Amino acid sequence: MLDSSSSEDTGGESDLEPQRKPDASSSAEKRETGPPGSQQLRSATPGSLAGKSTKVNSATDEEQEKRKRESIQKEEEERKIKLQIYVFVLRCIAYPFNAKQPTDMSRRQQKVNKQQLQAVKERFLAFLNGETQIVADEAFCNAVRSYYEGFLKSERISRMVQSGGCSANDFREVFKKNIERRVRSLPEIDGLSKETVLSSWIAKYDAIYRGDEDLWRQPQRAHLSAVSELILSKEQLYEMFQQILNIRKFEHQLLYNACQLDSMDEQAAQIRRELDGRLQLAKKIAKERKYPKFVSADMEALYVEELRSSVNLLMANLESLPVSKGGPDFKQKLKRSTIVIMEVQGLKSVAPDRMVYCTMEVEGEEKLQTDQVEASRPQWGTQGDFTTTHPLPSVKVKLFLESTGVLALDDKELGKVILNPTTNGPKHIEFHRMIVPKNSQDTELKIKLAVRMDKPPNMKHSGYLYAMGQRVWKRWKKRYFVLVQVSQYTFAMCSYREKKAEPQELMQLEGYTVDCCEPRPGLQGGRVFFNVLKEGDLVMFACDDEQERVLWVQAMYRATGQSYKPILHPKNKTPNCRGGNQKLTSPISLDPSQRQAVEKLISASPCQFDHAALFTILQKHTLQHRMNDSFSCLGWFSPGQVFVLDEYCARYGVRGCHRHLSYLKELMDYSENNALVDPMLLHYSYAFCASHVHGNRPDGIGTVTMEEKVQFEAIRSRLIALLENQITHFRYCFPFGRPDGALKATLSLQERVLMKDITTPVPPEDMKKLVQRCLEQAAQINYSQLIEYAKIKVEHQVPPEKRLEDMMRLGELCIEVLQQNEEHHSEAFSCWPELMAEHAEKFLSLYRADMEAALQVQSIDSWNSFPLFQLFNNFLRTDPRLCNGMFHKHLQDLYIPLVVRYIDLMELAIAQSIHRSFQKETWQPVNNGSATSEDLFWKLNTLQMFVMDLHWPEPEFAKHLEQRLKLMASDMMEACVKRTKSAFDAKMQKVCKSTDSLLPLSVCTMFNVLIDAKNQCSKLCVLDSEQEIDGQWQQYHSKIDVLIDEALKDIITSLVSKFAAVLNGVLSKLSRYDEGTFFSSVLSFTKPRMDLADTYTSFVRRNQDILHRGVSVELYIKTVFDQWYTDSMRAICVWLTDRLDLQLHMYQLKTLINIVKKTYHDFRLQGVQDSTLNIKSYETIYNRLTMEEATMAVKAGDGLRGISTRDSDVEDD
Repeated sequence: MLDSSSSEDTGGESDLEPQRKPDASSSAEKRETGPPGSQQLRSATPGSLAGKSTKVNSATDEEQEKRKRESIQKEEEERKIKLQIYVFVLRCIAYPFNAKQPTDMSRRQQKVNKQQLQAVKERFLAFLNGETQIVADEAFCNAVRSYYEGFLKSERISRMVQSGGCSANDFREVFKKNIERRVRSLPEIDGLSKETVLSSWIAKYDAIYRGDEDLWRQPQRAHLSAVSELILSKEQLYEMFQQILNIRKFEHQLLYNACQLDSMDEQAAQIRRELDGRLQLAKKIAKERKYPKFVSADMEALYVEELRSSVNLLMANLESLPVSKGGPDFKQKLKRSTIVIMEVQGLKSVAPDRMVYCTMEVEGEEKLQTDQVEASRPQWGTQGDFTTTHPLPSVKVKLFLESTGVLALDDKELGKVILNPTTNGPKHIEFHRMIVPKNSQDTELKIKLAVRMDKPPNMKHSGYLYAMGQRVWKRWKKRYFVLVQVSQYTFAMCSYREKKAEPQELMQLEGYTVDCCEPRPGLQGGRVFFNVLKEGDLVMFACDDEQERVLWVQAMYRATGQSYKPILHPKNKTPNCRGGNQKLTSPISLDPSQRQAVEKLISASPCQFDHAALFTILQKHTLQHRMNDSFSCLGWFSPGQVFVLDEYCARYGVRGCHRHLSYLKELMDYSENNALVDPMLLHYSYAFCASHVHGNRPDGIGTVTMEEKVQFEAIRSRLIALLENQITHFRYCFPFGRPDGALKATLSLQERVLMKDITTPVPPEDMKKLVQRCLEQAAQINYSQLIEYAKIKVEHQVPPEKRLEDMMRLGELCIEVLQQNEEHHSEAFSCWPELMAEHAEKFLSLYRADMEAALQVQSIDSWNSFPLFQLFNNFLRTDPRLCNGMFHKHLQDLYIPLVVRYIDLMELAIAQSIHRSFQKETWQPVNNGSATSEDLFWKLNTLQMFVMDLHWPEPEFAKHLEQRLKLMASDMMEACVKRTKSAFDAKMQKVCKSTDSLLPLSVCTMFNVLIDAKNQCSKLCVLDSEQEIDGQWQQYHSKIDVLIDEALKDIITSLVSKFAAVLNGVLSKLSRYDEGTFFSSVLSFTKPRMDLADTYTSFVRRNQDILHRGVSVELYIKTVFDQWYTDSMRAICVWLTDRLDLQLHMYQLKTLINIVKKTYHDFRLQGVQDSTLNIKSYETIYNRLTMEEATMAVKAGDGLRGISTRDSDVEDD
């Protein structure tokens, strides 16, 4: 039912107020009666406790009953207002003539709700746990893990989802932005472009996001999305606003039928009446001077002109709508005239086997013919279609008999029928008596047919009427009239004669008023009368049927556009008294009170309502419906909603400024309740209101009411505070830069709102100060939120290690916040980059206080805080705006004493370690040296790498640290070399000079220590090539190099000297066989063996093997072998030179040949070059031994026993 008691909307809205005074007392007043027995309760015995309790209870019950009645009454009033608004909305949807559904609006995405967010988290977690079959590399997995930890698990995203402003597209764009940064940092791969990698990663992301959703669900959701976001049909718009205004379905059906929304003529007439009412209202305002209060008194005349101009514009829009193809000549181009011939009865004069047929024609059109059939069964069912311009055409149907004679020219006509159909004539099939020729036997010949005429769009009604007027139709006569619509505002009453396309007489209905009247005496013809009246003219009409009069009066009432509604005789009223094609019975029966409620709603004049207040209610509920639907609208209406609201404002004269002011209020309410609203939408509405209030509208100067100005100023103040709050909470209002560009638009809107008028820009310094103030507050808010998120408690009871661990975790979060600000929000603040740097410094200064407190409680000998410095320094030194900033410099000042103290302690510890280790050194080989050298070099390298990893940002101190470490390494290395050299000398003194002696392995270890020292020197003792090297440092470094080189040279020399001493011992033994000595003659009688040569050769080979196994660098082994070989050859050469005048003994010759040959061969196998092997000393020795061999061969024959110098360069078997 249409009363409030039947509504489901019982939760009252407090914004609805009655817009018209009630015609009678409210139903609540009628129901205002006390509860039964209340008088008896009040008359109880006074003073008794029971009486007092009863009185209190009675008063309480009355108060509750009163509040209940007020609540019911308020709900009833709100319900009536909603129904009245819905009537206006129905008319806007049914016959729009100002607005169209926009097709250029951005397509809105589906919202992501809490359940969907949780499902997405579970899908990405399943992928990270390897529970999906999506194949991905490590880089993609790292990107997904970062996305999951930093974005999906973020509390800010949960808030954004809760606010209804997050869509799947936002999730995808954030992931895309993250991977673009990651992919750019990857190295180039031949044959694989980075665009291909991005496309592949996005495809895998989509697969993870979709999960195991059924594929058939996707098209269904897409289809519903398209229906909701694109162009809606009238039925869909009706349904939408039923939900918006909480209108029940049967209430919609009642109002739809009562408003005749299916009749375009009625809707156009309603619009004309509304526009006429608005013009009358403008005249009344101008006459009575009841103007709104304007900011200037000069606007009163302009206000009336605005009202008239708006109505004229609507009239022009209505007039521009096409009516039909009819023109000013009033010709009626009928769409179609249809003739259907079924059968003929009463045909008796024709033989049954003869063939008959029918023809049909409309005056002036082509003749059509049916098929030929036997006279025994004259049935056809043939249809013929014609078009005509005659309102009263003449239709002829004839029956013919086919002539069988050879000389017959024409077929015989058996009968005919002539009809004059009209658009209101019967449509069913019926029999018509045919006119037969004279002397025909078929006197009862009848034909069964139907003639239907379609009514053209511009023919609103037609029929026979009696008429008489003063200027036209001056004789009371029955004529055929047609009500023709020439345009939306031009109607004409035309009378036609039969078979004529042009009207005989016509009268335009502009300015006339139609109404029923009593029969006029003296006029013959017509039973019921009505007339049209105009100043100086009266035309009387009459017809024979009351229903026909109702139809004519209703059609002319629509055509005249009069505000006065004709009164029909009560006993002849139909339930739908204004309808063109009434339904005499309604599927929903209405009692008198319900019928009265419906009539009151639809007959209410729109000019009597405050449409500004009604539109505010409509827009509020529409926005509420939009914000609660499944789309992430950000405050934007759907195309269908925009269309209806635009049409309502234009049709009912809602001022644009009021519309946008109320829109701004609602949007700001949502924003203040943490809902996401697009700042571009706020900017658009505010700019419209500002240009209106400041008198700088694009369409010229308009009127501005005081109410609009006051509301605008209030909204401006409120909007400034709202935007300032959003800028301050930018990380939470626009998380991860979503919605895209929203923060930048907010700053632009803030600058626009700060303008005092439309032309004077805001001074840049004022805007900068505001942003600076907001960012200062944002730093404090962000840090406090971060502390709360990290759940860090700064208490004295917390152990120092735990506090330092908390500071590390908090520092990582701080850096993540700053990186996110740079990535997602820096573009919005690009006009003030220094303010973002100040914001970061302020943010870090808050962290600095907690960091200093945590560092102060650390032990003086604890070095666990250095990772904290590295964490921040690695971040700050890469940021050009924060590098060497306030926090960075303070961090350096805080850690300089720690670094210096650490290096001092490390230097002392290393020096002590060298002293103690060398005292206990066993010189067992360890890696490239000994245990002491390896430990020393590792400590020096680790210390330098530690300082290098600090990446100290201040160049001077960084240079100082490096130089100090290099000097320290040089000093430590010098001590190591000297200790090693002393140990080597002491060890070599203990080595004997016999051929049985072997080189100790510890000697090789010492040799390796010096070699490793030389290698480490270039890394530990040389400054970075990019730094300037002064002469003093270069001299000091050269000293270290010289020291190491001299030590190596001394070691090699010492080794070679030791080997040469063994060879000298062998040669001294051979000297006993010199010719002419006493021992020579004695030893000649013995038969010495080759043991001396063999023992020396074995000595050489074993020591060569020891050097090969013990010395780590081949270059130094080769150097030792070269010098060893060279000195050996020189020693033999000198020994032979001293015996140049003596002939060698057989034993000497054989021993020397063996030694020289094997020495040559062994050193050649060790890699000694030929240039070194074939030195001059060797050639001298070779020649001498060859000569001695020849001499010995002459004297002793085969005394050498196969020993010869000839194969000295060939390996012995």
